[in-house]
Amino acid sequence: MDTAYSSEDLAFRDEVRGFFEEAYTPELQARLRSPEYKTAIEDWQRKLYDKGWVAPNWPAEYGGTGWTATQKYIYETERSLAGIPNVVPFGLVMVANVIMAYGTDEQKDYFLPRILKSEDWWCQGYSEPGSGSDLASLKTKAERDGDDFIINGAKIWTTYAQYADWIFCLVRTDNSGKKQEGITFILIDMKSEGIKVNPIISIDNHHSLNEVEFNNVRVPAKNVVGEIGKGWTVAKALLAHERTGIAGVADVKRAVRVIKEVAAKEENGGQRLLDDPGFQQRLADIEVELMALEFTELRTLATQAAGGFPGPESSLLKIKGTELQQATQELLMEIAAYYQGVLPTDLDPEALGHEFATDARLAYMYGRAATIYGGSNEVQKNIIAKYVLGLE
Repeated sequence: MDTAYSSEDLAFRDEVRGFFEEAYTPELQARLRSPEYKTAIEDWQRKLYDKGWVAPNWPAEYGGTGWTATQKYIYETERSLAGIPNVVPFGLVMVANVIMAYGTDEQKDYFLPRILKSEDWWCQGYSEPGSGSDLASLKTKAERDGDDFIINGAKIWTTYAQYADWIFCLVRTDNSGKKQEGITFILIDMKSEGIKVNPIISIDNHHSLNEVEFNNVRVPAKNVVGEIGKGWTVAKALLAHERTGIAGVADVKRAVRVIKEVAAKEENGGQRLLDDPGFQQRLADIEVELMALEFTELRTLATQAAGGFPGPESSLLKIKGTELQQATQELLMEIAAYYQGVLPTDLDPEALGHEFATDARLAYMYGRAATIYGGSNEVQKNIIAKYVLGLE
């Protein structure tokens, strides 16, 4: 694999940097860290849409960028290094891809332009109370009633359901046969009568998660994506895209850079923490594994650029990517030491010269779930064993 940038690639990198410097304003950054998050991220995504950059992984025919794998890699790297959040993935990364692959022309014509313009906010209805990582055990039932389905059940850990206009759901339409059969992928308007959203406050004291209840919710059968009863195939395709994104290679690279910057200022026994041999060894281990993961991600991007779908390699990315995320979060917590325990309501960490400590604590707390969501890492190892190693 040739890893040297061409002159065209370098020019593209300069263009990306210039756009980020101009468009990602301090005012927008402040709003993204405030209760205005929803409107702020929508404003940012519309800036990307106006630039033509909001959907790097979409085919050009649907409004994607038409970028090469290298350009996508450059864009993601520069986005992360600039500290810019990724787009909300549920519409632009997840459901859009399955609508393109399995949706009807009517579904494509209606939903894809609205997703591209950030006119609809999406959430994901997969996990259910009491099911853990066994997605195929889902019990949310959809019964046919003429041209509609009547849906009853509940979904949990539904990120941003409190904002969502639509939810894509896996529902059970048939109980006969294996548990992976009889599952259907359907799109549900969150304004439908009978939907209730119950907030879940996570350990970082933020509200991003929810439980969503369905009580006799009527949904048109035309909202089914793919074939009725064949939703497991659609679900696996969507999860492959989700897991590839969860790896967060570019974001781990930024975390490593932050670790080096902070450790160069902190002292340990009269010397810079960055010069401590034990610390250097831990950081070097992360960087070596990150480099290997980075090349795996580049191969996956090349496959997608050639028109393919991410396969079992998305499980490799998910496992190692989330492990590295947690490793960097733990290292930042150790650098912050006692200061990561100072709550903003108690004392301003910036006054102590440790402005990174609050972010380190919040990232660490939320990051504990990274090896669980998107399919736990234990499940990913089973997938690799079956589809890569050929074990049963």
